[in-house]
Amino acid sequence: RMMRKNIYFIHFRIKSASPTSFRLTEKFILLLVFSAFITLCFGAIFFLPDSSKLLSGVFFHSSAVETNTRTGTDSDSNVAVGTEEKILTKIRKDHEKALVEAKDTLQKRPDEIKQDIQDEKDKMMTFAWDSYKRYAWGSNELRPVSKQGHSSNLFGSIKGATIVDALDTLYIMEMFEDFDMATEWVEKNLDFNVNAEVSVFEVNIRFVGGLLSAYYLSGKEVFRRKAIELGEKLLPAFKTPTGIPWALLNLKSGIGRNWPWASGGSSILAEYGTLHLEFMHLSKLSGNPAFAEKVMNIRKVLNRLDKPQGLYPNYLNPNSGQWGQHHVSVGGLGDSFYEYLLKAWLMSDKTDEEGKKLYYEALQAIETSLMRKSSGGLTYIAEWKGGLLEHKMGHLTCFAGGMIALGADGAPEDKTGHQMEQASEIARTCHESYARTTLKLGPEAFRFDGGVEAIATRQNEKYFILRPEVIETYMYMWRFTHDPKYREWGWEAVQALEKHCRVEGGYSGVRDVYASSPNHDDVQQSFYLAETLKYLYLLFSDDDHLPLEHWVFNTEAHPLPVIRKEMTDEPSQLE
Repeated sequence: RMMRKNIYFIHFRIKSASPTSFRLTEKFILLLVFSAFITLCFGAIFFLPDSSKLLSGVFFHSSAVETNTRTGTDSDSNVAVGTEEKILTKIRKDHEKALVEAKDTLQKRPDEIKQDIQDEKDKMMTFAWDSYKRYAWGSNELRPVSKQGHSSNLFGSIKGATIVDALDTLYIMEMFEDFDMATEWVEKNLDFNVNAEVSVFEVNIRFVGGLLSAYYLSGKEVFRRKAIELGEKLLPAFKTPTGIPWALLNLKSGIGRNWPWASGGSSILAEYGTLHLEFMHLSKLSGNPAFAEKVMNIRKVLNRLDKPQGLYPNYLNPNSGQWGQHHVSVGGLGDSFYEYLLKAWLMSDKTDEEGKKLYYEALQAIETSLMRKSSGGLTYIAEWKGGLLEHKMGHLTCFAGGMIALGADGAPEDKTGHQMEQASEIARTCHESYARTTLKLGPEAFRFDGGVEAIATRQNEKYFILRPEVIETYMYMWRFTHDPKYREWGWEAVQALEKHCRVEGGYSGVRDVYASSPNHDDVQQSFYLAETLKYLYLLFSDDDHLPLEHWVFNTEAHPLPVIRKEMTDEPSQLE
């Protein structure tokens, strides 16, 4: 930026001065070319993918970003006027200083950078976690405006959802004192012997997934034991005529039921279809094949059914084994089913050929029947209701960009490039859903009809609850492409979160992303610590930090190791 300003200034002086009062010398031109060359070299160094060690702490340390990118002055008035020598001296000094700063930073050891992150008082994870500890310790979630605990009926009487959900994030970010405190709470206070109804899906992805991940990362036996105990308490949910599990289960009585609003008491695709990763690991760690058998039976039921246009409706009756109403979505009610087909194959060390086949067939049906391009050139994934398309895309659907990128390498018939392009286009669409709001945070759903594109038109779709899906896609796209725009977009999200969601007592969702100022919903979701902050951290980390060839993230961002043929029951080490 400084170089451009100086060139514009010199150009102005040349035009306005007479030939006798201002003359360009050959020395001046050579020095100007040399300084431009230095500028280009510095830019190349800074934006190379190998500089990721540098950026691993960016979103925790905004002042560092501002320092590293501020290489010029903000006003031309600071440039010496009247002689070419003074101008050249200033250019030289500015660029020499910038090069020294860049060299010092690039030579900084990664562990020193991590220590800088740890020392930052306003670090996002530290602030979110400390706020939870201060105001809601032991509760499921935090109300950051009210500064008190919050509990959703999704967890029944089970406590500590934020603690269990945050375990692996604390460990990955090397917040070991906090991890030890959380471990002690789990050992002494995490109790599943409750007479209460819970969501099988939510308890599985947050509690079972969180405990499994904490065990594999740390090796602490308490996490393995608790995960298996909870898994066993969830098994009665599968006692249906088809083996398709109930959505809700009383952990004491073992009595299950489905949500009353779900198409005549149907089970939901994203709920019964998002158990596979965790249950396969439960069988591996416990030696009990029942967990794996339950989720493989779900595959058998689905394989027997006809799929309308190759699509999977969101509702399935667990008694009759027939589809409910024909509503298809890659967002809410459907999303993580597709994710788990792909990840089942990846987690099996690519031996689960059935999972692979089901995923790529489903993706082809989605491309044919649901994927569309707007008049403005934005690719989106619509919803399908009884043969009619609703041109709406949910924030939840934005995970699909990362999913498609993750699966592109194994795509059939040399479709890798095509699928990476799809993933890139979905990422751009989801970024636009953020960029077109006042608060620069994405709405819960956005539409492509009635003359609007990537904008929420209904009041009940304008809220943002700290969701991770867009950041998740940025992380995967960065890992596979190293295109700097994904880090830039991630940084934009960080700035918006800090400006509009951070309150005195933690982080809160907002009710309307198009409002001129935020109206906070007063909930710091447990998945904000489990997913959003973890994916941001990984977006700015080295690729070898939780490498994707060794770890598969469950839908709550809990990393589970690939199950190798020769894999022992020993915990994997964090790589």
